[in-house]
Amino acid sequence: MSVFGIGVAYGVATLLVMFSGMPIAFALGAVAVVFMGIYMPAASLDTVTQNVYEEMASITLLSIPLFILKGAAIGKSRAGQDLYSALHAWLHRVPGGLGVANVFACALFAAMAGSSPATCSAIGSAGIPEMRKRGYSGGFAAGIIAAGGTLGILLPPSITMILFAVAAEKSLGRLFLAGIGPGLLLVSLFGAYAVIRFRQEYAAAEAIYKNGGPEAAILARDEYTLAERFSVLPRVIPFVLLLTGVMIALYGGYATPSETAGLGGLLALALIAAIYSVWRPSDLAPIMKSTIRESTMLMMIIGMSLLYSYVMSYLHISQSVAESIVAMHLPRWELLFAILVMVVVLGFFLPPVSIILMTAPIILPPLRAANFDIIWFGVVMTIVMEMGLIHPPVGLNIFVIRNVAPDIPLREVIWGTLPFVLLMMLAVLLLCFFPAISTGLPDLVMGPDGSR
Repeated sequence: MSVFGIGVAYGVATLLVMFSGMPIAFALGAVAVVFMGIYMPAASLDTVTQNVYEEMASITLLSIPLFILKGAAIGKSRAGQDLYSALHAWLHRVPGGLGVANVFACALFAAMAGSSPATCSAIGSAGIPEMRKRGYSGGFAAGIIAAGGTLGILLPPSITMILFAVAAEKSLGRLFLAGIGPGLLLVSLFGAYAVIRFRQEYAAAEAIYKNGGPEAAILARDEYTLAERFSVLPRVIPFVLLLTGVMIALYGGYATPSETAGLGGLLALALIAAIYSVWRPSDLAPIMKSTIRESTMLMMIIGMSLLYSYVMSYLHISQSVAESIVAMHLPRWELLFAILVMVVVLGFFLPPVSIILMTAPIILPPLRAANFDIIWFGVVMTIVMEMGLIHPPVGLNIFVIRNVAPDIPLREVIWGTLPFVLLMMLAVLLLCFFPAISTGLPDLVMGPDGSR
């Protein structure tokens, strides 16, 4: 059979196994092993475990369970709710300040936890009821938390970026640094939309009230004294200092990503023990269980995805596809557009982890040939994958919100997230026109002749 026929069979088999309901890790591993048995030497089956081990024996991947531990320590304590309460107290005078506070809370928690679902769950469990109580519509409240949660895979430490750095063989520290600017851009866009949307809902409620209707909860104003605002800081400042210290250690060159992750995890455990008295075995059990469960799931997906990519490369599927893309001689920006559309479509069905590990061998060679900077592309691809977290049919964050706020209809949640998807598209366009937002170097996405 030709390489084209094997490639088609490989792709179709993967889709069929995934749609059967089999977990992603086992689906990818099963397809890879079957094609190894059919098209590769029999001795290759004897080296499956060795190949998986060698692919996963990366010091960079060691940081994943350690960052997950840090996120679980914060997410399973009251740190997320206290962070949200502090931001609300300080931003209550801003129109839509509660919504803006939730956006900032999601951003800060995402930077500490590195996980989008954990951010949605921790901030949403406190933020959504508070917004609903103060008259925010269900879709608006759900959209803010669902979209804010996506910042977990963009702001460092990001597990998704760790995997991209491994797949692209790029500097993890540089990739983390490149994600800060776009992360702050999205925070600003989300916050601005929260203010605009609040003004619209406030104006509608005020018009109803002036015409003799009931006074809506959104018209009420919260007031905090200066003493009350300062009283919420002692529990929050240590975690902000933890985040700052981790960033200084990483970007200052004082520690490797793995050492930074380990330090962050241990300090997070120490902080919740000191501040929230979470130190007994019964208190730590949920944190450890969550860490082991999520780490095992991710590492299984990573291992099987790497085996899947290895088989794809051995059978020359990825090389042939990459050569075919290059042979089309698409203008470089059309090439980028086509690849990002493919990522969006894959986001309908697959989580970011699988998208990166399955597509990296195919899309990175053409992008390098077109003189795109891979660090810059990693940031753009991450934002595009964020869209997959809040759009159907998978939309992982949508289902997290459904668990946190089951009283909000799924239809409202989906419509509430769509404006944020458009804002992410706007962010991608801005990064294409102003690449220095992510890199600080305007020429990183230009060709050698200076052309875009």
